[in-house]
Amino acid sequence: MRRRQFIGLTTSALAAWPVISRGQQAAMPVVGFIDARSADAITERLRGFRQGLKETGYVEGENVIIAYRFAENQTDRLPGLAADLVSRSVAVIATAGDNVAPVAKAATTAIPIVFIVSQDPVALGLVASLARPGGNVTGVNFFTGELVAKQFEFLHQLAPAAARIGLLVNPLNAASAKATISEAEAAASGSGVQIRTVNASTTREIDAAFELLVRERCRALLVASEPFFSSRRVQLVNLTVRHAIPAAFAQRDFTEIGGLMSYASNITDAWRQSGLYAGRILNGAKPADLPVIQSSKFELIINAQTARIFGLTVPPSLLATADKVIE
Repeated sequence: MRRRQFIGLTTSALAAWPVISRGQQAAMPVVGFIDARSADAITERLRGFRQGLKETGYVEGENVIIAYRFAENQTDRLPGLAADLVSRSVAVIATAGDNVAPVAKAATTAIPIVFIVSQDPVALGLVASLARPGGNVTGVNFFTGELVAKQFEFLHQLAPAAARIGLLVNPLNAASAKATISEAEAAASGSGVQIRTVNASTTREIDAAFELLVRERCRALLVASEPFFSSRRVQLVNLTVRHAIPAAFAQRDFTEIGGLMSYASNITDAWRQSGLYAGRILNGAKPADLPVIQSSKFELIINAQTARIFGLTVPPSLLATADKVIE
């Protein structure tokens, strides 16, 4: 009889174990994460996001679950991805990209949202003000449009003979493209340099854009800050080298794989700050009480090896200004 009782108790315990495990897992808070790109395109940045969560006490797989949703550069999928996370009642939704945050905001007014955007979040309609966001949305503004003037200035120093400079934008990201064009034209005003805007929203269109740049004798190129371009950075860098077009980029990722130069906010740090805010919300903070963070770390990266390939001499003053020179 005792033997039967022991076997019965053991069997019950084994049967109950998966239920307990599932219950423990379900008790973990879930952070939804949406990006228009693929996971491979933002590996380093995701490390920054997880680091921010860790600094607030949350480690993925231990006491928090991150539900990733990637649009794989198909922006028409974003509303469905946001709706899926809302239906799962995640604790907070983190978004990256100017075209992602508005979609998430449209999907819910109840679930907290933490964004990473390059444009003015007030102009994008995400928050009432930077100091007092209001509602269920807050996040990090890492600046790009405001940096276009400096990118133009540094590129003009590197390629002073360029009388016509191309500007590559994605027309599908209309608000960001419009702001970038305005900033670039204002920066070039009075310099004698003509800005030639070229659109691209697919891989083939990027190839066609470079053919157009060559035909129109654009001797240098500004590449707008754009999630799609980030996902195609290898293609873009290779094309600039193949066609001998010196280019300035809005993210250091490009320069590290052979792009000529970049001037931008420290994006990985911006993602870390986004993770910090997500963690603070998990700990009970309200988005309305968390002011929008504006990045204060900016980096000028110059690839000296690429400059030599282009036959360019980097001015000593620019070398002295650079945060990093890649040899």
